[in-house]
Amino acid sequence: MQFGMMDGYGSGSSMMYGGGIFGWVFTILILIGLVLLIKYLWEGGAKKEESALELLKKRYARGEISKEEFEEKKKDLL
Repeated sequence: MQFGMMDGYGSGSSMMYGGGIFGWVFTILILIGLVLLIKYLWEGGAKKEESALELLKKRYARGEISKEEFEEKKKDLL
């Protein structure tokens, strides 16, 4: 009797992950996790907070504050 690939247990790689469809699902989940991790690290980790000046510029652009108020607050920040 020969042991190895033809012993009724399947190939070695499918044995390692549980075999069949579960092996494929496990492998796909690992790949998705790696892609998300690489994307997270590539973008610099956690999102950076906006500076006060950037927030002030956005408020002025949306029309929430006047030009005079923008200039006054900008002087306070700088």
